[in-house]
Amino acid sequence: MKKSIGILGGMGPLATADLLRKIVTLTKADCDGGHIRVYVDDNPSIPDRTAAILSGGADPVPAMSDSLHKLVSCGADCIIMPCNTAHYFLPRLQAQTEVPFLSMLEATALTCHSRFPGKTAAVLATRGTLSAGLYQQVLDQADVPYLIPDEAEQSALMRVIYEGVKADAPAERYRADWEAVLSTMSERGADYFILGCTELPLAAAALGTTAPTVDPTEELARAAIRFCGYEDKIFGN
Repeated sequence: MKKSIGILGGMGPLATADLLRKIVTLTKADCDGGHIRVYVDDNPSIPDRTAAILSGGADPVPAMSDSLHKLVSCGADCIIMPCNTAHYFLPRLQAQTEVPFLSMLEATALTCHSRFPGKTAAVLATRGTLSAGLYQQVLDQADVPYLIPDEAEQSALMRVIYEGVKADAPAERYRADWEAVLSTMSERGADYFILGCTELPLAAAALGTTAPTVDPTEELARAAIRFCGYEDKIFGN
């Protein structure tokens, strides 16, 4: 029997819409009825995850739990979160339900291992994600070489995320920061880039980025499609 998806969203709203769009566009279907049933709770009031991890900001888990229980009550067969940093809190959420969470971090690491064997990834992410070692752990487990942004590169990425995409700023306003990070990390040995914040695939698309990338939002969408018993479209099609 085909299964359904619950999206624990709002982190942020545009990233949530991007995930839903990718689920639809990547599902192999020839009519409306061939697509997956998706429940979405898009709650932009969930407290900032990076602030909670780094500076004692409000705990986002109570608000995330409220969304989780709503999705479970709707009948979702799996839960996915379009926020890399939110995965820091996933163990606390998973403990509240038997409905499985699918990890965008693990899906991304598997893709890196298979698509870029032996190549070095640059992990582009929020300070919270990097400080918590979320990608470092899954990439080590998948035997994927990687580089972490230095202090200047992290600052530039945070501007792209918070002062750029989340602030709905014109793409040209954050182009210099974005291109500087790609350039300096390439010079340090990066062969491709993990877009490890759900705002970064949006930034890359807005700026016409041509460097090789792995999009965790896309990898999560594909994992959810397959979990639900559907086919995902062949990469590149």
